Amino acid sequence: MIRALYSAASGMSAQETNIDNIANNLANANTVGFKSRRAQFQDLMYQSLVQPGTASGQQTVVPTGLQLGLGTRAASNEIIFTQGAFTETDNPLDLVIQGNGFFQIQMPNGTLAYSRAGQFQLDKTGNVVTPQGYALTPQITVPAAAQQITIAGDGTVSYTLPNQTAAQTAGQIQLANFANPAGLNSLGNNLYAPTDASGDPAVGAPGGTEGLGSLLQGYTEQSNVSIVNEFINLIQAQRGYESNSKVVQAADQMYQQVNGLIR
Repeated sequence: MIRALYSAASGMSAQETNIDNIANNLANANTVGFKSRRAQFQDLMYQSLVQPGTASGQQTVVPTGLQLGLGTRAASNEIIFTQGAFTETDNPLDLVIQGNGFFQIQMPNGTLAYSRAGQFQLDKTGNVVTPQGYALTPQITVPAAAQQITIAGDGTVSYTLPNQTAAQTAGQIQLANFANPAGLNSLGNNLYAPTDASGDPAVGAPGGTEGLGSLLQGYTEQSNVSIVNEFINLIQAQRGYESNSKVVQAADQMYQQVNGLIR
Protein backbone atom coordinates (compact mmCIF):
# COMPACT_ATOMS: atom_id res chain seq x y z
CA MET A 1 0.00 0.00 0.00
CA ILE A 2 2.96 2.31 0.56
CA ARG A 3 3.92 1.76 -3.09
CA ALA A 4 0.36 2.54 -4.20
CA LEU A 5 0.39 5.87 -2.36
CA TYR A 6 3.68 7.00 -3.84
CA SER A 7 2.86 5.73 -7.34
CA ALA A 8 -0.50 7.49 -7.34
CA ALA A 9 1.11 10.67 -5.99
CA SER A 10 3.65 10.61 -8.82
CA GLY A 11 0.80 10.20 -11.30
CA MET A 12 -0.99 13.23 -9.84
CA SER A 13 2.20 15.28 -10.05
CA ALA A 14 2.74 14.21 -13.67
CA GLN A 15 -0.81 15.23 -14.60
CA GLU A 16 -0.28 18.60 -12.93
CA THR A 17 2.71 19.12 -15.23
CA ASN A 18 0.59 17.99 -18.16
CA ILE A 19 -2.12 20.54 -17.34
CA ASP A 20 0.53 23.27 -16.94
CA ASN A 21 1.74 22.45 -20.45
CA ILE A 22 -1.80 22.47 -21.87
CA ALA A 23 -2.53 25.81 -20.16
CA ASN A 24 0.52 27.39 -21.80
CA ASN A 25 -0.51 26.06 -25.22
CA LEU A 26 -4.02 27.47 -24.85
CA ALA A 27 -2.70 30.80 -23.54
CA ASN A 28 -0.65 31.15 -26.74
CA ALA A 29 -3.36 30.05 -29.16
CA ASN A 30 -3.25 33.51 -30.77
CA THR A 31 0.50 34.14 -30.48
CA VAL A 32 2.10 34.66 -33.90
CA GLY A 33 4.68 31.99 -34.68
CA PHE A 34 4.03 30.03 -31.46
CA LYS A 35 4.68 26.28 -31.58
CA SER A 36 2.81 24.01 -29.20
CA ARG A 37 4.49 21.59 -26.84
CA ARG A 38 3.48 17.98 -26.20
CA ALA A 39 4.12 16.54 -22.74
CA GLN A 40 5.79 13.12 -22.66
CA PHE A 41 6.06 10.79 -19.66
CA GLN A 42 8.07 7.77 -18.62
CA ASP A 43 7.70 5.12 -15.95
CA LEU A 44 10.02 5.02 -12.96
CA MET A 45 12.11 2.14 -11.62
CA TYR A 46 10.60 -1.24 -10.83
CA GLN A 47 10.88 -3.36 -7.72
CA SER A 48 11.48 -6.93 -8.85
CA LEU A 49 9.96 -9.43 -6.43
CA VAL A 50 10.45 -12.22 -8.96
CA GLN A 51 12.85 -11.53 -11.81
CA PRO A 52 11.59 -12.65 -15.26
CA GLY A 53 13.60 -15.63 -16.45
CA THR A 54 14.45 -16.81 -12.93
CA ALA A 55 14.90 -20.57 -12.78
CA SER A 56 11.85 -22.30 -11.30
CA GLY A 57 13.24 -25.80 -11.76
CA GLN A 58 16.13 -27.62 -13.35
CA GLN A 59 14.80 -27.05 -16.86
CA THR A 60 12.15 -24.34 -16.46
CA VAL A 61 12.17 -20.59 -15.90
CA VAL A 62 9.62 -18.07 -14.69
CA PRO A 63 7.93 -16.77 -17.86
CA THR A 64 6.82 -13.32 -16.65
CA GLY A 65 8.11 -12.60 -13.15
CA LEU A 66 6.65 -10.16 -10.61
CA GLN A 67 7.69 -6.52 -10.93
CA LEU A 68 5.92 -3.62 -9.27
CA GLY A 69 6.34 -0.18 -10.80
CA LEU A 70 6.93 2.88 -8.65
CA GLY A 71 5.04 5.47 -10.67
CA THR A 72 5.70 7.94 -13.45
CA ARG A 73 7.25 11.31 -14.13
CA ALA A 74 7.24 13.98 -16.81
CA ALA A 75 10.21 13.34 -19.11
CA SER A 76 9.95 16.19 -21.63
CA ASN A 77 7.59 18.46 -23.50
CA GLU A 78 8.61 18.35 -27.13
CA ILE A 79 8.12 21.38 -29.38
CA ILE A 80 5.87 20.54 -32.33
CA PHE A 81 7.07 22.49 -35.39
CA THR A 82 4.13 21.93 -37.70
CA GLN A 83 3.16 24.85 -39.95
CA GLY A 84 0.55 27.26 -38.57
CA ALA A 85 -2.17 28.94 -40.61
CA PHE A 86 -1.39 32.10 -42.58
CA THR A 87 -3.13 35.43 -41.94
CA GLU A 88 -2.93 38.29 -44.41
CA THR A 89 -1.89 41.69 -43.01
CA ASP A 90 -1.39 45.21 -44.33
CA ASN A 91 2.26 45.36 -43.25
CA PRO A 92 4.74 44.76 -46.11
CA LEU A 93 7.34 43.73 -43.51
CA ASP A 94 5.24 40.83 -42.19
CA LEU A 95 6.74 37.57 -43.43
CA VAL A 96 5.88 33.89 -43.39
CA ILE A 97 8.37 31.05 -43.84
CA GLN A 98 6.71 28.49 -46.09
CA GLY A 99 8.48 25.38 -44.90
CA ASN A 100 11.56 24.90 -42.73
CA GLY A 101 13.72 27.62 -41.28
CA PHE A 102 14.05 30.39 -38.71
CA PHE A 103 14.70 34.09 -38.87
CA GLN A 104 18.02 35.12 -37.30
CA ILE A 105 17.67 37.76 -34.60
CA GLN A 106 20.53 39.79 -33.07
CA MET A 107 20.14 39.92 -29.28
CA PRO A 108 21.35 42.86 -27.15
CA ASN A 109 24.20 40.73 -25.74
CA GLY A 110 25.53 40.04 -29.24
CA THR A 111 24.31 36.43 -29.53
CA LEU A 112 21.90 35.16 -32.17
CA ALA A 113 18.41 33.91 -31.41
CA TYR A 114 15.99 32.32 -33.84
CA SER A 115 12.29 32.85 -34.47
CA ARG A 116 9.39 31.73 -36.65
CA ALA A 117 7.45 34.94 -35.94
CA GLY A 118 7.83 37.22 -38.95
CA GLN A 119 6.36 40.41 -37.49
CA PHE A 120 8.95 43.02 -38.46
CA GLN A 121 9.05 46.80 -38.36
CA LEU A 122 11.51 49.60 -39.09
CA ASP A 123 13.33 51.42 -36.29
CA LYS A 124 14.33 55.09 -36.38
CA THR A 125 17.42 54.35 -38.50
CA GLY A 126 15.53 52.21 -41.02
CA ASN A 127 16.75 48.82 -39.75
CA VAL A 128 14.34 45.89 -39.89
CA VAL A 129 13.66 44.84 -36.29
CA THR A 130 11.31 42.67 -34.23
CA PRO A 131 8.55 44.20 -32.06
CA GLN A 132 11.07 44.12 -29.19
CA GLY A 133 13.56 46.18 -31.23
CA TYR A 134 15.99 43.30 -31.92
CA ALA A 135 17.61 43.57 -35.35
CA LEU A 136 17.11 41.03 -38.11
CA THR A 137 20.37 39.40 -39.21
CA PRO A 138 21.87 39.98 -41.77
CA GLN A 139 21.02 43.63 -41.19
CA ILE A 140 18.51 45.08 -43.65
CA THR A 141 18.29 48.90 -43.81
CA VAL A 142 15.59 50.71 -45.74
CA PRO A 143 15.79 54.52 -46.30
CA ALA A 144 13.09 56.66 -44.73
CA ALA A 145 11.97 57.87 -48.17
CA ALA A 146 11.59 54.34 -49.53
CA GLN A 147 8.36 53.42 -51.24
CA GLN A 148 6.83 50.07 -52.17
CA ILE A 149 9.02 47.68 -50.19
CA THR A 150 9.09 44.28 -51.86
CA ILE A 151 10.43 41.05 -50.36
CA ALA A 152 10.84 38.18 -52.79
CA GLY A 153 10.47 34.51 -51.98
CA ASP A 154 14.28 34.12 -51.92
CA GLY A 155 14.59 36.86 -49.28
CA THR A 156 15.72 39.70 -51.55
CA VAL A 157 14.51 43.04 -50.15
CA SER A 158 14.02 45.87 -52.64
CA TYR A 159 12.37 49.28 -52.65
CA THR A 160 11.80 52.30 -54.84
CA LEU A 161 12.60 55.96 -54.13
CA PRO A 162 10.46 58.96 -55.09
CA ASN A 163 10.76 60.00 -58.72
CA GLN A 164 12.66 56.79 -59.56
CA THR A 165 11.40 53.76 -61.40
CA ALA A 166 14.36 51.43 -60.86
CA ALA A 167 14.20 49.34 -57.70
CA GLN A 168 17.03 49.47 -55.17
CA THR A 169 18.20 46.37 -53.29
CA ALA A 170 18.50 46.62 -49.51
CA GLY A 171 19.89 43.13 -48.98
CA GLN A 172 18.82 39.51 -48.72
CA ILE A 173 17.26 37.82 -45.70
CA GLN A 174 19.00 34.62 -44.66
CA LEU A 175 17.30 31.75 -42.81
CA ALA A 176 18.73 29.14 -40.47
CA ASN A 177 17.70 25.55 -39.88
CA PHE A 178 18.59 22.88 -37.33
CA ALA A 179 18.95 19.13 -37.50
CA ASN A 180 16.77 18.82 -34.39
CA PRO A 181 14.54 21.91 -33.96
CA ALA A 182 12.76 20.23 -31.03
CA GLY A 183 16.02 20.55 -29.08
CA LEU A 184 16.00 24.37 -29.19
CA ASN A 185 15.78 26.30 -25.93
CA SER A 186 12.73 28.57 -25.64
CA LEU A 187 13.67 32.08 -24.51
CA GLY A 188 10.25 33.71 -24.64
CA ASN A 189 9.27 36.57 -26.97
CA ASN A 190 8.94 33.96 -29.78
CA LEU A 191 12.71 33.36 -29.65
CA TYR A 192 14.78 30.19 -29.47
CA ALA A 193 18.44 29.56 -28.68
CA PRO A 194 20.51 26.66 -30.04
CA THR A 195 21.68 23.88 -27.74
CA ASP A 196 23.85 20.79 -28.04
CA ALA A 197 20.63 18.86 -28.69
CA SER A 198 19.51 21.06 -31.60
CA GLY A 199 22.92 21.19 -33.25
CA ASP A 200 24.51 24.15 -34.99
CA PRO A 201 22.43 26.24 -37.42
CA ALA A 202 22.73 25.72 -41.17
CA VAL A 203 22.32 29.12 -42.81
CA GLY A 204 21.22 29.79 -46.38
CA ALA A 205 18.92 31.72 -48.68
CA PRO A 206 15.18 31.02 -48.50
CA GLY A 207 13.98 28.48 -51.03
CA GLY A 208 17.54 27.30 -51.73
CA THR A 209 19.04 23.84 -51.86
CA GLU A 210 19.52 23.63 -48.08
CA GLY A 211 15.90 22.60 -47.54
CA LEU A 212 14.88 26.05 -46.31
CA GLY A 213 11.38 27.35 -46.99
CA SER A 214 10.59 30.38 -49.11
CA LEU A 215 9.24 33.70 -47.82
CA LEU A 216 5.75 35.08 -48.33
CA GLN A 217 5.32 38.84 -47.89
CA GLY A 218 2.32 40.43 -46.18
CA TYR A 219 1.34 37.39 -44.09
CA THR A 220 1.98 36.13 -40.57
CA GLU A 221 2.10 32.53 -39.38
CA GLN A 222 -0.38 31.91 -36.59
CA SER A 223 0.04 29.53 -33.66
CA ASN A 224 -0.20 25.84 -34.52
CA VAL A 225 -2.16 25.13 -31.32
CA SER A 226 -5.31 23.09 -31.95
CA ILE A 227 -7.80 24.25 -29.33
CA VAL A 228 -9.97 21.15 -29.84
CA ASN A 229 -7.03 18.78 -29.29
CA GLU A 230 -5.87 20.75 -26.27
CA PHE A 231 -9.30 20.50 -24.64
CA ILE A 232 -9.35 16.75 -25.31
CA ASN A 233 -5.91 16.49 -23.70
CA LEU A 234 -7.19 18.58 -20.79
CA ILE A 235 -10.11 16.21 -20.19
CA GLN A 236 -7.75 13.21 -20.29
CA ALA A 237 -5.38 14.90 -17.85
CA GLN A 238 -8.25 15.72 -15.48
CA ARG A 239 -9.49 12.14 -15.58
CA GLY A 240 -5.97 10.83 -15.04
CA TYR A 241 -5.53 13.09 -12.02
CA GLU A 242 -8.93 12.01 -10.68
CA SER A 243 -8.11 8.32 -11.13
CA ASN A 244 -4.83 8.66 -9.24
CA SER A 245 -6.57 10.54 -6.43
CA LYS A 246 -9.04 7.63 -6.17
CA VAL A 247 -6.09 5.26 -5.70
CA VAL A 248 -4.82 7.45 -2.85
CA GLN A 249 -8.26 7.33 -1.23
CA ALA A 250 -8.48 3.55 -1.65
CA ALA A 251 -5.03 3.03 -0.13
CA ASP A 252 -5.96 5.31 2.78
CA GLN A 253 -9.12 3.31 3.42
CA MET A 254 -7.09 0.09 3.45
CA TYR A 255 -4.74 1.63 6.02
CA GLN A 256 -7.73 2.55 8.16
CA GLN A 257 -8.93 -1.04 8.04
CA VAL A 258 -5.48 -2.34 9.01
CA ASN A 259 -5.29 0.09 11.91
CA GLY A 260 -8.72 -1.07 13.05
CA LEU A 261 -7.50 -4.66 13.42
CA ILE A 262 -5.61 -3.85 16.63
CA ARG A 263 -8.68 -2.44 18.40
